[in-house]
Amino acid sequence: MEVVNKKWPIEKLFAQREEILKTWETGNEVADIKKGIEYQKSIPKAKNFAKKLKEAKENKVTLVQPRAGVALVNEHIALLQFLQDEGGADLLPSTIDSYTRQNRYAEAQKGIEESVSSGRSLLNGFPAVNHGLENCRKVVESLKSPVQVRHGTPDARLLAEIALAAGFTDYEGGGISYNIPYAKDVSLEKTIYYWQYVDRLVGYYQENGVEINREPFGPLTGTLVPPSISHSVAILEAILAAEQGVMNLTLGYGQCGNLIQDVAAIQTLEELAEEYLVNNGHENRQLTTVFHQWMGGFPQDEAKAFGVISWGASAAALAKATKVIVKTPHEAMGIPTKEANAQGLRTTKQIINMLKDQTLPESKQLLLEKEMIKKETRAILDATYKIGEGDWAKGAIRAFESGIIDIPFAPSRFNAGRILPARDNDGAIRLLDSGDLPLTKEIQDFHNEKIAIRGKAEDRDPSFQMVIDDIYAIGKGFLVGRPS
Repeated sequence: MEVVNKKWPIEKLFAQREEILKTWETGNEVADIKKGIEYQKSIPKAKNFAKKLKEAKENKVTLVQPRAGVALVNEHIALLQFLQDEGGADLLPSTIDSYTRQNRYAEAQKGIEESVSSGRSLLNGFPAVNHGLENCRKVVESLKSPVQVRHGTPDARLLAEIALAAGFTDYEGGGISYNIPYAKDVSLEKTIYYWQYVDRLVGYYQENGVEINREPFGPLTGTLVPPSISHSVAILEAILAAEQGVMNLTLGYGQCGNLIQDVAAIQTLEELAEEYLVNNGHENRQLTTVFHQWMGGFPQDEAKAFGVISWGASAAALAKATKVIVKTPHEAMGIPTKEANAQGLRTTKQIINMLKDQTLPESKQLLLEKEMIKKETRAILDATYKIGEGDWAKGAIRAFESGIIDIPFAPSRFNAGRILPARDNDGAIRLLDSGDLPLTKEIQDFHNEKIAIRGKAEDRDPSFQMVIDDIYAIGKGFLVGRPS
């Protein structure tokens, strides 16, 4: 399979579509794509994700969105209505279950049946493919807010078909961000190809007058991911999506914990994405940003968990992210109750409302952080383009093979896994070991110096122990993993 960054002819999409719709019986329900397009056109403007994000960006408002999904339709609707009405969510998700993410629809069906028998959800999300077109439309029609599909699926083609025809107006994921952090043995050639299908499908809806927003998964593995790594993947997936005709893109970043670095990251993400999209012939794209509250370990104590949530809300608000994905005080214990989920939303909204008129003043530290993130990201992306001989799809595959792009702690055997991130003395994410990233000596010296300052302050040599300490630090009530 040779994957190239070239817009698919519509005949190619439709030819593959016939086979994709046969992979589960509910695929037959969306065979007439024109009906899906007409249904999307009937959805009110207030329930369209892209339009609501555009309005928020223009008004410099940060919207709040939870994660949520259960096995059965009525219970899923009740959960989302509660988060909408009691939590004050501006945007809503349908988080998909693990069986659907792996295209194991027969096991998802069994999970639905057992959930009915037991009277409680025995799946960790909403099995949209199994529920089919009409049930998914029932979800959309029961809510006042726009709804997004959030999942983690390497091959998300059938799920995309059903979700778009059902009226979901935002589709999350990408061929890199829903492969390397999620799967062990799935090649990038396959997943980039699968997601070209998804993006061409979204592009076809766009060509027929329907705005669908696309959101690559920003946090990747979620813990100690340097901004330049997540930026590089986000921008790569944005370019690949734009080539297939996607016009609305929300690029994400997972909170690192140092306020200045987090604000710098959101600001540079949009600036760099605009730069690379325009330079590759993709003008007039609507670009928005999403800030993910801390994706690592949480304290078990709920009061302390609210502290972590509030810090994430503060960073999102001061960075002026277009939306923030909200955590709950039950993060350390597993799937949250709807009440806990709503509490996280209300906490976040309170902070955002208090900070909406404030900005983080421009400072020497902020400017330096932005400069370094831009230098690192450009170094990675430019090397990716070069190794791909001018083709971003080929470049992405070869960049991972060579370690030019390397995601820390990823399970994929197609990821080099050589870099080691650790915090500096101020809690910003730096590189203890930069692996084979194509960084200049200036950049490497910057990271080494920052790590050395921490080592001196802690009276220990920088080592892998620092990485371990930092991974567990927030769960223990700190940001930097100092020696006890």
